[in-house]
Amino acid sequence: MSDQERRDSLADQAAAWVPPWERPAPRKPAPDDSGATAEQPDPAGPIPSKIATTGPDLGTGAPPEGWDPTKISGESGSDVGTSGRNPADQGSGEAATGGVPPGRGRRRAVPEPAPAPVLDHAELRGALEAILLVVDQPVSELVLAEVLEQAPERVGAMLDEIAAGYTAAGHGFELRRAAGGWRLYTRPEYATYVERFVLDGQSVRLTQAALETLAVVAYRQPVTRSRISAIRGVNCDGVLRTLVGRGLVEECGTEADSGAYLYRTTTMFLEKLGLNSVDDLPPLAPFLPDDVEELADATR
Repeated sequence: MSDQERRDSLADQAAAWVPPWERPAPRKPAPDDSGATAEQPDPAGPIPSKIATTGPDLGTGAPPEGWDPTKISGESGSDVGTSGRNPADQGSGEAATGGVPPGRGRRRAVPEPAPAPVLDHAELRGALEAILLVVDQPVSELVLAEVLEQAPERVGAMLDEIAAGYTAAGHGFELRRAAGGWRLYTRPEYATYVERFVLDGQSVRLTQAALETLAVVAYRQPVTRSRISAIRGVNCDGVLRTLVGRGLVEECGTEADSGAYLYRTTTMFLEKLGLNSVDDLPPLAPFLPDDVEELADATR
């Protein structure tokens, strides 16, 4: 066969070439004129590493000469990718998504929360006063700052300003720091009128024994029950149970040597007395008798 006839035959075969995935079941290969046997086509399609050959053998499923397997989007409409899609369509799809494969979207950015509005001076003062009027126990600066969404430093400075303003104006109430928080209290000079209105002749007062026991716990805490009884000179078990039941005294562990329970005052105790901590208790020295040393020696 001449070269011209061979080229014409190859052109006819290239025009009639069918991709491997569209071919019918492969048949048994037959030897050609030279006695060589054609290779079996691979059902999975051509292997990219074996596509570039010196001469196109259309029986093996290899594409025509000049086809570049590394190109995804071909310029010619006759080039077909290994996935069965037109490379031109595939290239246009990736261009539309900005080079990202169609099945993979970009992560959507989470918007940052809007910053809390900054209250002006008058609005912050009014909001704090409104909250302090409805609280039933001292509230800390951190809680107020969280509710109002303001800086704790600004809330603390405003509370100090409000407290100073109430005192300077001579109101019948005052803003006081107590038990680690802030709360409105009536002034001591008007306590008689408040008691007359609230109690209306009914009052529940601590007995003298309970007051003495509470004073011992407040000034000597943490202290054991036996130590309290030794200081008072009488058994104080029943009185101590009463103070624990009213929430003024609580257990706070055991003594290392004897294993006896230790007692201390509670937050309610500070709240009822309007104190911020036990360090604000008045000094005990002015209330002691002159012969305190002799009494101390007698109790030993």
